[in-house]
Amino acid sequence: MDLGIAGRRAIVCGGSKGLGFAAARALAREGVHLTLAARTQAGLDRAAGRLREEFAVKVATVATDLATPAGRAALLAQAGEVDILLANPGVRQVPEDFRTLSREAWDGWMEAHFYASLELIRAVAPGMCERGFGRIVNMSVSFIKFPQVGFAASHAARLALAGAIAAMSRELIAHNVVINSVCPGLFETDALITNLHGHAARGNTTYDAIVADRLRHCPAGRFADPAECGDLIAFLCSAQNGFMTAQNIVNDGGVYQGLF
Repeated sequence: MDLGIAGRRAIVCGGSKGLGFAAARALAREGVHLTLAARTQAGLDRAAGRLREEFAVKVATVATDLATPAGRAALLAQAGEVDILLANPGVRQVPEDFRTLSREAWDGWMEAHFYASLELIRAVAPGMCERGFGRIVNMSVSFIKFPQVGFAASHAARLALAGAIAAMSRELIAHNVVINSVCPGLFETDALITNLHGHAARGNTTYDAIVADRLRHCPAGRFADPAECGDLIAFLCSAQNGFMTAQNIVNDGGVYQGLF
């Protein structure tokens, strides 16, 4: 299926590895030129080299911390006009006790998971509206549908962003600019492996036992290939997807059992 976005320009945050790289690869396959952002230049160079070798697209990189205003400004200055934005904070989460979490720590989660994406969206949306095309995808997490103990601060920031997106999207869609969020579950990435090793250490158990527990509660019975998320993101950025907006799309192998 031709997604109708060849020649478009995209910012992919967290694009050096994991789900961000999977999305970048899916977009590059469609002929989209990319600006990849992540914290380390070495990882970006590896990712960009792979994409340039496999696809005939331009790939620029920006090593920056998007949880800072200066980092976001640096990315936007280099990327210029873009048609597609994948807002992906890429901040690893660990359980924290809401009773003892400092105000500064709460603010840090808001900066990483709310303000970072919000400011990027606000920066690119006006130009998208003027040009009559824009596709914005926010990378969230399936747990915003059923928040987990120990993650109050990160859930609060993600839910705040979901509310802001829902309000903004209704002003943008008349200009062929849509915003949707992808809420992934268990995808086989380095981040997941690191996360599960952390759970094993905190629970005084083994990594294999934690994996077995997660798979037991996943109806699909497996961890997903990152490409299964990247391809979904590419479709949400397609020319054909001009009517669906403000949706939080759970992609978790059936773990979430709610209807809405």
